[in-house]
Amino acid sequence: MTLSCLPAKKGQYFFMIDPSRLPTKLGQRAARQGWLKWAILFSSCLGAMMETVDTSIVNVAVPDMRGNLGATLSEIGWVSTGYTMANVIIIPLTAWLGFRFGKKSYFLFSLISFTAASILCGMADSLGFLIAARIVQGLAGGGLLAKAQSLLFETFPPAEQGIASAVFGLGVIVGPAIGPTLGGLITDKLDWRWIFFINVPIGLMAIWMIHTFLPADQPVEKLEKKKITVDWWGILWLTLGLGGFQLVLEQGQQEDWFSSSFIRWSSLISVTSLLLFVRQELTTPQPAVDLRVLRHKALFAGSLYSIVLGFGLYGAVFVIPIFAQSQLHFTATKTGLLLMPGSLASAVVMILFGKFLKNADQRILIAVGALIISFSMASLANLSPDTGEDELFWPLIGRGVGTALIFLPLSIATLGGIPRAEIPSAAGLFSLTRQMGGSIGIAVLTTMLEKCALMHRGDLVNNINPLRNSFVQRSYIAQYSLLPQTHDPMLTSNRALGILDNTITLQSSLLSSIDIFRTLSWMFILTLPLILLLSRGGKQEAPAH
Repeated sequence: MTLSCLPAKKGQYFFMIDPSRLPTKLGQRAARQGWLKWAILFSSCLGAMMETVDTSIVNVAVPDMRGNLGATLSEIGWVSTGYTMANVIIIPLTAWLGFRFGKKSYFLFSLISFTAASILCGMADSLGFLIAARIVQGLAGGGLLAKAQSLLFETFPPAEQGIASAVFGLGVIVGPAIGPTLGGLITDKLDWRWIFFINVPIGLMAIWMIHTFLPADQPVEKLEKKKITVDWWGILWLTLGLGGFQLVLEQGQQEDWFSSSFIRWSSLISVTSLLLFVRQELTTPQPAVDLRVLRHKALFAGSLYSIVLGFGLYGAVFVIPIFAQSQLHFTATKTGLLLMPGSLASAVVMILFGKFLKNADQRILIAVGALIISFSMASLANLSPDTGEDELFWPLIGRGVGTALIFLPLSIATLGGIPRAEIPSAAGLFSLTRQMGGSIGIAVLTTMLEKCALMHRGDLVNNINPLRNSFVQRSYIAQYSLLPQTHDPMLTSNRALGILDNTITLQSSLLSSIDIFRTLSWMFILTLPLILLLSRGGKQEAPAH
């Protein structure tokens, strides 16, 4: 998409699109009236929101899918694993695919493929068919997320990138949070297949809007076409490297990590392939993924901090529902509603702060957001068996506010100063780091939950002594309450021990969750120095000007 930059007042630019390149009269009218860029933004954000919602909406429907398809827990896990692996592999390739086939053509192809794959997922009558459809959906979804953010920074001038990032951030941040709520409601009221069918009307709307408002791709000159080569080796090493890495993260806990030969071989293949991939991309003249954009200090630092953001964003959304359902015994719908106020808080902050970002130092806002999230996670570490919704409300609100304050300025500080020609590659890598951070976060936190729970259980069991008054009192109270129901002293004693065992399990799980929230709190504090490497953002003009 070619944009002409016409200088107006000093420091301002108006970005115009040739109306003749728009396929419909509605699009041409939008270009003449000046609201075309907003139409492009909203239509691309529809696709991005579908992709982010689908990363979490499936999780609450897993029990229903297992029963309907007759799958084990490890087998049904591939419904999420296949989607995430395909998503991660395709994201860094989106810049090359957009250049090779045209930005509009590739974006439309991704939308159509994602919508069609959603229909196939809903119609699946076997586990293998569902996994295959989810892989196709993941390949299409990766293109939606990265290209949407790329279009944002290519279409809007620096002065308007704040409010545009706010609109885009609504889908990226709110999507994973409303996914469990939406999935729980749909699964409880309708059927698990409708969590996929709901994508169809949204996808059709996005397809129509992109076709209407996004300008046609410029034809590539014959001489340039001859020069375009396919970096097959780069694509192969990328697929093996990221695919193997994602496989290790998704299946590591289930396979007991490096005690499994499968995980060891997957790790070896992943590391070797990634090293060969880096070597290939830095030496080939036309790389599939342009790693040279990492020479920009702001992009390098922003990508590192994006891993932290993905770790905290997706990791917290993963841990909080587990705590609510296992310890507070919430239903899937009630758990989703618990996360809703934080999502609404993120939306409000984005809308209010979006138009003020152009004059602010983005690094200060990121630091404030990190401190708010750190304080919120520390507040969640004060849990007890009596914790209820009221105690969780304000920490979750704080997490939503802090996440919004990080996401918006981080996008601007990272991508706002990148030359326009390099924005697609930079946006793809930036989106990849956030997605990888989420995958790493879920894998690490899953392991921590289990290992810390076992460690705390061992400590609690060691403190149980028949000679201690507290143990004797609890044991007598449990036996006294159970005796009228059984009239068998031996059976009563065994049931009383079962009650104590359940109490220990609950306490160990609670202490494990506390460890997780403290870890997340310290993580945002200890990574604050990365912010110093970011650009100020704000009024700076992109080098392409």
